[in-house]
Amino acid sequence: MQFWEYIFIVSCSVVLYNYAGYAFLAALVNTLSRKTPPGAPDPYTPGISFIVAAYNEENLIRQKILNSLGQDYPPEKLELIFVTDGSSDHTPAIVAEYPSVRLLHDPLRQGKSTAVNRAVATASQEILVFSDANTLLNKEAVLRIASHYRDTKVGGVAGEKKVIGSPGRDAAGEGEGLYWKYESRLKKIDSDFYSVVGAAGELFSLRKDMYEPLSPDTILDDFVLSLKTAQKGFRIVYEPEAFAMELPSFSLADEQKRKIRIAAGGFQSIVMLRSLLLFWRHPRLSFLYLSHRVLRWTLSPLCLILAFISNLVLCFQPDNHLFKVIFGLQLAFYAMALLSGIPTLVNHRYGKIFKIPYYFTFMNVSVILGFFRFLKGGQSAVWEKARRAETGIIIE
Repeated sequence: MQFWEYIFIVSCSVVLYNYAGYAFLAALVNTLSRKTPPGAPDPYTPGISFIVAAYNEENLIRQKILNSLGQDYPPEKLELIFVTDGSSDHTPAIVAEYPSVRLLHDPLRQGKSTAVNRAVATASQEILVFSDANTLLNKEAVLRIASHYRDTKVGGVAGEKKVIGSPGRDAAGEGEGLYWKYESRLKKIDSDFYSVVGAAGELFSLRKDMYEPLSPDTILDDFVLSLKTAQKGFRIVYEPEAFAMELPSFSLADEQKRKIRIAAGGFQSIVMLRSLLLFWRHPRLSFLYLSHRVLRWTLSPLCLILAFISNLVLCFQPDNHLFKVIFGLQLAFYAMALLSGIPTLVNHRYGKIFKIPYYFTFMNVSVILGFFRFLKGGQSAVWEKARRAETGIIIE
């Protein structure tokens, strides 16, 4: 086998393994080891401290408060804490209108991690539930999450994120929704295999005694908290019936801003969680972490570039007809990504086919840009605002 063939095969294998192969292996193990589920237990309702960190959310905060107060959970066991540090609008004043909600406010803006640390320090209940200010939860969300803590081996619970659709939205919004459906499927497989590897901050829960104060410069607080808990031998389980709903990004530029920040935070997290790379310490957890997350942020984007270049080189060699066909398929894939920006295609009944290669390409380009931002140290942990679709309201 010649050099360029080797590069091409290895590159394609890494990408396929990262996006599908590891999940197939984990799902196979889950199927072979599946046990008969026990009958539904009696409701379990431990004390909950429900924490929302909000920065300049005056347009949304009242709806978030009412949604939180409307949770189907014993009110005497639900402590609501809203921390509004740094907010310069009417967000703190609106929260103060509700006596059943504890308001924490510091005019100094030091970032979400510092705000969350302050909120947790005041929490009095055994279970913490974190939720973003720009999301609304289903009424059973907290109850569904709480039920898992009957199992003493559960250290945390990851909820579901749902991106709300709207007619005529562009490829950024449609692609984001499709991506999260795919990620939800992976979370289910990961959870059944051992543990979710990185919860989404839209809805995430943790035992209070598992919480470690975050460094002020932490970008992906939810990701770091969940994996540090898993490192201690506790599982992070997935609960799809506890979901947080939010609008898709307002535009491609807003979604890219968010994705680059997440990617920069991903590389920071790899450094923070470097002990997880020692596979023999946490075999199952490290397998999921490396396969699902580390490859997604490191080798996969590079391998996509190498697969394209090596395939192009192989096309110029005689009698390599198979590689010419594969290169044609690659060109078609990336052409579909480019064409997805045409409005008539976005709204066409088959437009969704174009949005898949679009968002896949967009996501990997954002990871590469995030890597360079991480190297330059240009990503602040202080909140950045990104607009969400439909209303054009600025939300986090």
